[in-house]
Amino acid sequence: MELTIDLNALPSPCYVVDEKLLIKNLEKLKSVADRTGCKILLAQKGFSMFSVYPLIGNYLNGVTSSSVLEARLGYEEMGREVHTYAPAFSDTDFDEILSYSDHIVFNSFQQWNKFKDKVKNHPKHIECGLRINPEYSEIEVDMYNPCFAHSRFGVTLENFEADQLDGIDGLHFHTMCEQNSDTLERTIKVVDDKFGESIKNMKWINFGGGHHITRPDYDLETLVRSILYMKDKYGIDVYLEPGEAVALNTGFLVATVLDILDNGMPIAILDTSAACHMPDVLEMPYRPEIIGAGMPNEKAHTYRFGGPTCLAGDVIGDYSFDQPLKPGDKLVFCDMAHYSMVKNNTFNGINLPSIVLNTVNDEIKVIKQFGYEDFRGRLS
Repeated sequence: MELTIDLNALPSPCYVVDEKLLIKNLEKLKSVADRTGCKILLAQKGFSMFSVYPLIGNYLNGVTSSSVLEARLGYEEMGREVHTYAPAFSDTDFDEILSYSDHIVFNSFQQWNKFKDKVKNHPKHIECGLRINPEYSEIEVDMYNPCFAHSRFGVTLENFEADQLDGIDGLHFHTMCEQNSDTLERTIKVVDDKFGESIKNMKWINFGGGHHITRPDYDLETLVRSILYMKDKYGIDVYLEPGEAVALNTGFLVATVLDILDNGMPIAILDTSAACHMPDVLEMPYRPEIIGAGMPNEKAHTYRFGGPTCLAGDVIGDYSFDQPLKPGDKLVFCDMAHYSMVKNNTFNGINLPSIVLNTVNDEIKVIKQFGYEDFRGRLS
């Protein structure tokens, strides 16, 4: 990956989303929808840069949301289908959720029975679904596994009440994370075996997210076969709701070296923070790629990169370069569109990175810059 723009013309730090790369992903997703007749939704939990929602809405069918705020954002900024799911809905939020949502997925029969009269009495027709837990997943890390032991997500077969489905239009399962379509194909067989008797009475089934459809090695043919299997067997619509796949490899985080010190090895302090600006680096954890950098000691000069916060563990990773770094040098972190803007924070009063769009015409548009009022507005 490369970012062929003048880095010195950008505010630092900033997220840069490349419109051409985003369109490339959207075209691949739409090709799946065109071939299969499925509907694909943007999972806003992964990517909520609403300035590009009109563009995304030209390719996808709408959004999925996990809160009243996400539902409102999708409703107001994209204006297509809005699907809402949460492990539990509060009485305070539910009326507002009704006003924004076309589809609502409940996590339990208790939640469905609690709110179904409100849904039925609402002037707008809203389709309802139930999340199921097939108790099958190939994710090895529990933190990202919706089906790990004692998961709070979805209804297991043991607790499934087939006689309580009146008014339920669809079933939803989400069991994947950054996985290929062979995992989906195996998962569908389990779902079909366990819940097939109920699926045949549904209007739709939602395969959830975690599909890495836009990754270069992704097997599109198996995905198409899996979608058509359910459509053909049961005559129902199929939804997918990727978030990461929409923005995968479309964004960058541009940062600046502030200082270089030595404590057993060269340490570079940046104006960007793992804790504040790319929290998945610490949570997953993982080491993001930097354009022009290698693994530690691969190239002549190795540095440890740390953020400007007072958190001792605010360390991004170790990288090597052909030439020594100096204060003022720019660094470009790759794949920083998804799970960055949606998860960043202002810990320590560290300002948020600006948001920039590199348009299809290679024009730089600074969409948003942040400051004191954004920091203060989150506090009291």
